[in-house]
Amino acid sequence: MKLSAKSHLQLTVQKIIFLLLFSSSIGMLAWLTNHYNYQFDLTANQRHSLSSNSIALLNKLNKPVTVHAYTTDSVTKQAIQEIITRYQRIKSDFKLRLLNPDIDIEQIQKDGVVMNKPFAFVIYYNNRMELIDSLSEQAISNALLRLNRRDNQQVIFLRGHGEREINGTDNRAYTDLNKQLVDMGFNLQTINLLENTLPVTTKLLVIASPSNQYLAGEIEQVQNYINNGGNLLWLTDPGELYGLKKIATTLGLQLQGGVIVDNNIELRKTLGIEHPAIIPVTEYFPHIITNTIRYNTLFPMTRGISPLTTTQTVNNWQAEVLFNSSGKSWSEAGGLKEEMVFDSSAGDIAGPITVAVALHRARTNEGGNSQIAAGSQRVIVIGDSDFLSDTYIGAGANLNLGLNIFNWLIGDDDFISVEVKPAADTKLTLDNTQLAIIGFGFFLIIPLLLLIIGFRIWYLRKNR
Repeated sequence: MKLSAKSHLQLTVQKIIFLLLFSSSIGMLAWLTNHYNYQFDLTANQRHSLSSNSIALLNKLNKPVTVHAYTTDSVTKQAIQEIITRYQRIKSDFKLRLLNPDIDIEQIQKDGVVMNKPFAFVIYYNNRMELIDSLSEQAISNALLRLNRRDNQQVIFLRGHGEREINGTDNRAYTDLNKQLVDMGFNLQTINLLENTLPVTTKLLVIASPSNQYLAGEIEQVQNYINNGGNLLWLTDPGELYGLKKIATTLGLQLQGGVIVDNNIELRKTLGIEHPAIIPVTEYFPHIITNTIRYNTLFPMTRGISPLTTTQTVNNWQAEVLFNSSGKSWSEAGGLKEEMVFDSSAGDIAGPITVAVALHRARTNEGGNSQIAAGSQRVIVIGDSDFLSDTYIGAGANLNLGLNIFNWLIGDDDFISVEVKPAADTKLTLDNTQLAIIGFGFFLIIPLLLLIIGFRIWYLRKNR
């Protein structure tokens, strides 16, 4: 068909308009991508985004953060900018300075950096600085936690009576807990009261399941520490109190002598718990310590806690229950045996039974210790010490609960919501049946289907 001159002109104009609009659209998209940046993360566990815990931490920081990154490698620079950009999306005054260690010699001397690696990082916050050995989210967030601590948080663990070791090699030790607390800015130390007195800088005293008797003089030191306004974490297992009954009486508590057993067979089966003395906790009473716990915790070999009196307070302590055992549990007074049946006449106590109690009162500082800050004195008593051991600290939310407890006891309530980000699930676990199906499919079914399709195509072409 022959086009008229008018139609030809109209088509030419349409083509020109289309090209102009198309070019304008491309230019507009280029301008938008250059000036605006939006990112969404569809990976498992949001591996390329900041965790909600790091975001919560950034929202609590009211001063600028600056990171000095020393490297000459272009690939490392790109990785640095990628991780810092995640922080800058949340906190606008999170600054990054990329420095060349061969050129910025004056700055590297001020930062005290020794280039024994291809890279080095220094983070500044609140007129304080810290060198970090890697630029991962965990390293940055932990450094910010440490820099934002108001002062040196000294935590004293008693030793010398069979208490839990914080640097031990056996599964009963608190080695993993120690590492986590140090990463968060706590200063942990162990003291034998027969050799040294408690430092005046002690922010928290921890008594973790002794197995030998305390002497009267040692109990008096602990008692004086509490009377002077000191914070206490007491982790006790079923059995003897080894002289600490006086401390329980001072706190207005009574520690039950039996072992809690759980008869919730369905829950234990779901959680894969075989031993009835491993107590699962799935519900928590409202408290700043437990408000962020969204998962179950496990407590092996646990004793119950009850108040001395329900009609009045003891020594002005206000007690709050953190969590109980289930309603299908009881405190077994006769010890663990193969067949256990609830028997109230034998001294068994029906559940639910209190496992953890938080106490607080106005700090009076009777001893006049200037190192003890004014405000609320805090104590937590838990009828189990195994849940923070290296064996069980990774079970459920045990670690998060433990960190929340330490933060609350020293008064850092703002950091209780900053939990440990779980590692992404990057493993694919297949049983033998699934492996057989995949192998059968890839090595037999798929090749056979391709052979059949090829034969059909050949046959159809041959018979055309």
